[in-house]
Amino acid sequence: MNQPNFTVAPSYFSTPQDPSPPSWTSRVLIPAVVLSFCFILGVPGNIAVILLKPNWQKMSSLSRQLMCNLAVSDLLCLMTLPPWIYNLIYSWPFGMGICKLLTGLVYCSVYGSMLTVTAVSVQRYVVVVHRRNCKQVPGRLILVLLWLVAVLISIPSLVVRRLVTDQKVTYCRPEYSSDAQRVALLLIEATVGLASISLVAFAYVSLQRRVSQGALFKNHQTTQIVTSIIACFFVLWVPYQALNLLGVAAICLKNDFLLKFCKTTWNITGALAFVNSCINPLLYAFCIICLKKHHGQQDSINPQTPDISASATS
Repeated sequence: MNQPNFTVAPSYFSTPQDPSPPSWTSRVLIPAVVLSFCFILGVPGNIAVILLKPNWQKMSSLSRQLMCNLAVSDLLCLMTLPPWIYNLIYSWPFGMGICKLLTGLVYCSVYGSMLTVTAVSVQRYVVVVHRRNCKQVPGRLILVLLWLVAVLISIPSLVVRRLVTDQKVTYCRPEYSSDAQRVALLLIEATVGLASISLVAFAYVSLQRRVSQGALFKNHQTTQIVTSIIACFFVLWVPYQALNLLGVAAICLKNDFLLKFCKTTWNITGALAFVNSCINPLLYAFCIICLKKHHGQQDSINPQTPDISASATS
């Protein structure tokens, strides 16, 4: 049975079976184009967020640290894309050391970004829904724990990364010793991903309920940005995690049709997930422009509008 190379990031995408690179099949070309746009838009965008810190003066210290960490993890993730795009279309010319190094970096940054969005969602949920002040929460300790978890859950994927020669073409990709090992890694990804998505979805629904009840603060720029980030996170990551579970079912059932479907669509859903790392700076810009326009209109109607409350900036 021809089993696909289940993967999580550009480094983990399946590689073409055509022995003559480059391979311009839609299964390869579409993800390569999407990832190229992610790199072109996302790298300068996240650098701008880190340097300019848009609207961060209205956030608490914890919110600023989490937002900065999100931009850094997204930037690290996107900086690894050029070699993976080349590996996807052509081959891997950089050797085993770089293969392992970039695999570890991309997995850590992907998980770091995912866990940071989860932490941001939970923090905003506590502040807005339960009106709790998070200013005393040790932000640095949270970041250390977050990255420690990201490193630990990245190790299994790093272990299976190999240089694999397929019809005289060398690729950097996973090489599994058994179906059980393949399923185990898929379940790790699915467990982490679905747990994050569930928490993010719960926080988003709770925040939107507060919005519909009119219970938010008059100036809620932080909440507006966070809800946009977690909504995009949910939409862009669900297809990939759903395919993870489908992949587990395909392997366990030894279903050729499902295996072929996963192999065909894995690259595309993986590329879609990477859009999440380049879209956050665009969300910053869009939300801030819209909110400034809104508050400009409000100020023209009521120039005595009070400043944002202390709890809103937590």
